[in-house]
Amino acid sequence: MLAITLMMLLILVVSAAVVLYVAYPHRGEDLPVVPQLGDAMRKGVDSLPTIGDHEDIRA
Repeated sequence: MLAITLMMLLILVVSAAVVLYVAYPHRGEDLPVVPQLGDAMRKGVDSLPTIGDHEDIRA
């Protein structure tokens, strides 16, 4: 029972982080209460490799 509770808590924390990222830093705005968290999220996403719009996905 403890494992299920901890996993559900982890799922809620991750989903809240995704919602906060999409709501604020992804649109270029700062988080109202903790702007440091938004900066950390933006830096983390900028460091990950992504596929740009100009790259052709087909091989």
